[in-house]
Amino acid sequence: MGMDDMFGWKTKTNAMPRRSLEATGAYDGGLAALTHGLMAGTRVASNLGWRAIEALAVGDMVLTFDNGMQEITEIRRSTVWMDAPDTAPAMWPVIVPAGALGNRQELTLLADQGVLVESDAASDMYGDPFAVIPAQSLDGVCGIYRAAPAQQIELIAVYFADEQVIYAEGGALIHCPANTTALDKFIEAQPAAYDVLNVRDAAFLAECLVMEDAMLASGGWVDSQMAVHC
Repeated sequence: MGMDDMFGWKTKTNAMPRRSLEATGAYDGGLAALTHGLMAGTRVASNLGWRAIEALAVGDMVLTFDNGMQEITEIRRSTVWMDAPDTAPAMWPVIVPAGALGNRQELTLLADQGVLVESDAASDMYGDPFAVIPAQSLDGVCGIYRAAPAQQIELIAVYFADEQVIYAEGGALIHCPANTTALDKFIEAQPAAYDVLNVRDAAFLAECLVMEDAMLASGGWVDSQMAVHC
């Protein structure tokens, strides 16, 4: 059985144009595990079909957006929202309703979790219709919102030999950065394959996504002020 039959969509066959980030000299020293990962219970596309992320192990294969099946090289687990439901608003998760990002089930994401989105505006700005933006920037797009967490939950971050984007709950595209938390890995790291937009650019792109969605819903009509803004 091919991947098209297993997962119900066509995988990408041509590598997308890649924009490399300029080196900044910054070293996050282990913050990656706190800013990305998926909640226990979230299903991802693997060689065994859709599997809950907590059921995956090092050596398992996961379907990626650009590079087919890739082997998991490391898994990190942590517990988030220890102070729920009294978590500070800045740390509130992002709730993605079913269908908002192509996901078949509701998703709960960390605020800083990178999500790959497709947009005409991104194509105009970068020459590439795909861009990675923090989930928090999608607040208000297609019904996506932030809310206080009801309880603490296990977070699972998977790593591959290189930076990847994986499928979650159907069609949501989740960014998995390279593992650079050890100093030697940071020094040896290859240029980024995906450009993670800064907060300002991500907010602008999110506004454009709202406009594009409104244009689709209205058959092409959109408020002139919004059109000029994007």
